[in-house]
Amino acid sequence: MSNEEQSVKMWSGRFREPLDADFEQWQRSIVFDWRLLPQEVAASKAHCSALIAAGIVTNDEGATIRQALDSIAADHASETGQAVVRNHPSAEDIHHFVELSLVNRIGSLGLKLHAGRSRNEQIATDLRLYVREQIALTLDALFALINALAEKANDSGDAAMPSYTHLQRAEPVLVAHWLLAYVEMLFRDMARLMDCKDRLNYCPLGSGAVAGATLALDRTIAAKELRFKGPTSNSIDATSDRDFILDYLQALTFVGLHLSRFAEEITLFATAEYNFVILPEAFSTGSSAMPQKKNPDLTELIRAKVGRIHGAAQAVTLQLKGLPLAYNKDMQETQEPAFAVDFVPQMLTLVARFTAALQFNRPRMNEAAQSGYLNAMAAATYLVYKGVPFRTAHEKIGNAVRFALEKGVELNALTLGELRQFGEEFEEDFFAAITLEATLDCHDVIGGTARERVRKDLASLRKRLATLPVLHKDQEAVHAGA
Repeated sequence: MSNEEQSVKMWSGRFREPLDADFEQWQRSIVFDWRLLPQEVAASKAHCSALIAAGIVTNDEGATIRQALDSIAADHASETGQAVVRNHPSAEDIHHFVELSLVNRIGSLGLKLHAGRSRNEQIATDLRLYVREQIALTLDALFALINALAEKANDSGDAAMPSYTHLQRAEPVLVAHWLLAYVEMLFRDMARLMDCKDRLNYCPLGSGAVAGATLALDRTIAAKELRFKGPTSNSIDATSDRDFILDYLQALTFVGLHLSRFAEEITLFATAEYNFVILPEAFSTGSSAMPQKKNPDLTELIRAKVGRIHGAAQAVTLQLKGLPLAYNKDMQETQEPAFAVDFVPQMLTLVARFTAALQFNRPRMNEAAQSGYLNAMAAATYLVYKGVPFRTAHEKIGNAVRFALEKGVELNALTLGELRQFGEEFEEDFFAAITLEATLDCHDVIGGTARERVRKDLASLRKRLATLPVLHKDQEAVHAGA
């Protein structure tokens, strides 16, 4: 390709003065949108199909164009090829790069491909394809993490631990019940991402620059080839819509928040003060100064990553705020935040492997679940079943706890005589009602931590997982060579 060919702009016909050299480099998006090459090639092939149907391009010309597009994708699939794209000396963006590459391969025929389309609809389409594929990757990884948590919960059996409110011990719960809390969060995350994918899954091709294509294109052709539900409904909205990027980033913010909460608890539980979990060495590092240390690097980094995700969502919010219809150059700035969160699927995969390797110190957790008067609520419930109003029962047990504190013993270490100073309702069956097992099982409601309820929840979870659609990235990826 000659320097003269490289320097031609797609829009330079009405201009006589060259761009300021520094501005030209500063405004180029090829330095980050190079990663959209597979999507740009796929969308270009779909547009070619629509041009063939409209009689603008012959079948033979279309075959030549599509073959050349495939070769562009293949030549730049490797890291070396990607470097060639992002370091191209004159391409303004990924659309310009593909057009230049196409003309370099097949001559002026490559120029026919831009008939009936605009870069505004091209980038809107490329970004939808990219986000859709990233959602599929993220759903796969979420599914793997849910499975890891489910397996760990299943293996936990009837192991118990304290639950906390205000970071103070509250009531005993099954370890499985605690793990299943995170499973529920991740299911909501999957639902949000699937909703986002459903909303974005319409094809902007054929929308033109703003008012719709000037050629009589059958827009359903490109939409079908790219596996969209159908064409977008309004050309102005289609070319100016970046809601789907914000929707995607906000959904990922929830993923990050939930991972961060899990990471925070594991980080705390791994301290000597809690000693509930044993960190896998494969996901921990040591100290260069203190030989005894095993640091929770993975969970600390997970805890921090939510800042990057949330920052990306905030950036796009501010970029879109107050933009007039339709396309504005400001929208170029929504791309980098979308690309900046491409680490999320790998992060989820690492957390899944970390979770599978995590070990619980069950004796310590079990001991903690039986100390600190965590059976006080069960004790008050015992009195309720004896006919005592709950507020009165609460007061009686509170007094008993204070008495036990002064003696330095747990509630079940008090004698029946000592208990009866707080109420004649206490009988011998009180002690059976406040064992760890009874304290767990008194929460026998849907969503409670009673042992049989949690066993049913685990069985139900297995069914939920079995009925989820198989999620693989190739279902949502539109491969350039397809």
